[in-house]
Amino acid sequence: MRSFVIALCLLVGCGGTTGSPTATDAGSVDVATRRTTLRVHYPVGARSLSLRGDLAGLSWERGVSLTRITADVWEWSSDQVARSFEWKPLLDDREWSIGSNYRASPGATLDIYPRFVARSGRWSRVMSAFHSAVLNNDRGLWLYFPPSYDENPTARFPVVYMHDGRNLFNPATAFGGNPWYAQDALNHGAEIGSIREAIVVGIENTPDRIDEYTPSRDAGRMAGGRGALYLRMLIEEVKPLIDRSYRTRPGAADTVLLGSSLGGLISAWAGVHHGQVFGNIGAMSPSTWWDDRMLLREVAMLRSLEARPRRIYVDSGDGGEGRDDVDNTAMLAQAIRAAGYRDEIDLRYVVQRGAVHNEVYWAQRLPGALAFLLGSRDP
Repeated sequence: MRSFVIALCLLVGCGGTTGSPTATDAGSVDVATRRTTLRVHYPVGARSLSLRGDLAGLSWERGVSLTRITADVWEWSSDQVARSFEWKPLLDDREWSIGSNYRASPGATLDIYPRFVARSGRWSRVMSAFHSAVLNNDRGLWLYFPPSYDENPTARFPVVYMHDGRNLFNPATAFGGNPWYAQDALNHGAEIGSIREAIVVGIENTPDRIDEYTPSRDAGRMAGGRGALYLRMLIEEVKPLIDRSYRTRPGAADTVLLGSSLGGLISAWAGVHHGQVFGNIGAMSPSTWWDDRMLLREVAMLRSLEARPRRIYVDSGDGGEGRDDVDNTAMLAQAIRAAGYRDEIDLRYVVQRGAVHNEVYWAQRLPGALAFLLGSRDP
């Protein structure tokens, strides 16, 4: 059932955009020679790599051997490519790479990092007491590694930082026993090519969740205001640990910050103040109402910022008590548009009809959010 929901969300709710942790330079063209170059990065050991495709000189029945450039890099190139074509690498000309066909255009140079065995990633609670000197408290950290991570050590991956880490993977720890099943969304997206493979870092909340997930103090609730310190923890302590410990792509373009409710609020606020770190922002059912809708005023600053998020995803439902704050969320989306963002280019705004404010519906919308923020596998 979860696979059906994920597939439905990918088809109806969310789509995808280009960009990949496992393929680069897909659009670069050697104008002088029009030479087309395909490079496959994979540790084959004593085995070999071949290429099949639908170009003249290639076929889907028998492979053409790739040339070994280094221990883990194999290459094919030609200056006779006159049209776009589809292709796939094979191990020993027997085992196909997993996923859809790759595509190449005349004159392009393409680097890919395939996998041939793994179809699922792995997740676990890797730390039970990560200590923050900034906040002077401890919390657990959860990590998901994509299918290619263990199989292909030449590949590096974007990173998705998500709040409320206990709710992401495991029914035994999730609120109400309803996790987001982030692993299913990413595994399925990797299988069909709709979502780039990525590492997920789930940061657990603490008893100070309200204070840590809010950037200002709400006088009416006499709470909040430690959000800036919480983000300092992510930027100065968590992210450096992840980047030095794992094969990440550390730049802002490959870094996502995503959360729901108050987690959506602090994610959106981080996009305004730390766009040089978090280049992709996901705000699911964000608490835009907080502190007399202070977020709407903050978002207006995006227009004048040089370092601002490259993509922003905003959503809500419209069911249940309070209708999931749909009116305020619509105003947030409009404020982002007023700052220069364009629908389905660098902004996606989704309203899930009938959805209420809980994990069940955030799980349903997660595949679409990730597809937009991470993009699809290139090419």
